[in-house]
Amino acid sequence: MQNAGMAALGLNWRYLACDVAPEDLPAAIAGARAMHFLGLNLTVPHKLLAVSLVDELDLSAETWGAVNTIRFEGEDSDGNWRPLAELSELRGPVRSRGFNTDADAIVRSLSEDLAIEPRGARVLLLGAGGAGRTAALRLADEGVCALWLINRTEDKARELAVEVAGRFPAVEVQVGYPDSAVEIVLNATSLGLKAEDALPLDIGRFPLNRADVVFDMIYRPAETPLLHAAKRAGCRTANGLGMLLYQGAAALELWSGCPAPVEVMRTALQHEIYGPKPASAPDAP
Repeated sequence: MQNAGMAALGLNWRYLACDVAPEDLPAAIAGARAMHFLGLNLTVPHKLLAVSLVDELDLSAETWGAVNTIRFEGEDSDGNWRPLAELSELRGPVRSRGFNTDADAIVRSLSEDLAIEPRGARVLLLGAGGAGRTAALRLADEGVCALWLINRTEDKARELAVEVAGRFPAVEVQVGYPDSAVEIVLNATSLGLKAEDALPLDIGRFPLNRADVVFDMIYRPAETPLLHAAKRAGCRTANGLGMLLYQGAAALELWSGCPAPVEVMRTALQHEIYGPKPASAPDAP
């Protein structure tokens, strides 16, 4: 997706995937800075670790407490910090600046892939880990009416509920299943990565026909057991492909300063994850 986007923008850049152990993350970031990489993306478990490793935090990373995108910056002739891509020559030190593009990607995916806005919505959120925490805080900031939290370890859900209530007192937040219908069910757990996985919620306590839409952050497989059950219950559904796309597009814009070619990136992402679309059958003579 990123290489396709860069090619569409005419950038002579290359996006590489590197396996880095958590204990090696400080050296990896320092090495990329020393080699004048333009930026980095980070996945779990690095997103939380990187908060204390970058030189500067963007407001997005400060707000959501995680870094999934790093941009390397240098000083221009006036002493202002600029993205390395905007500098014709490097005059001094390079710094790392951490961003979070995941949080906004959740809201954008709900809007563009499911045609639903979080503001004023009632949301059942499954999972209170790193992804769940980011989702809960971002949805609360967007102005959801009420938020119900479910997690395998209830204490972790309670900790998140306290944080949400403290930062966003206007949002009603509870631990457990709602007694009424909701607009959005969002899965931020890993349940669904395997075909044999159980559903991430108890449909005996919350039947899926009480939700308007179901969003699963998992994108492989394309249809998780949760999404399959939700479709059968009549819900509109979307997987995490859109979220992955939108956070990547935002990262490319941070590095390049150019609007990302989202549809080009979407096509490349779909091809990579799900394979090429089958050719259409020829028309009958």
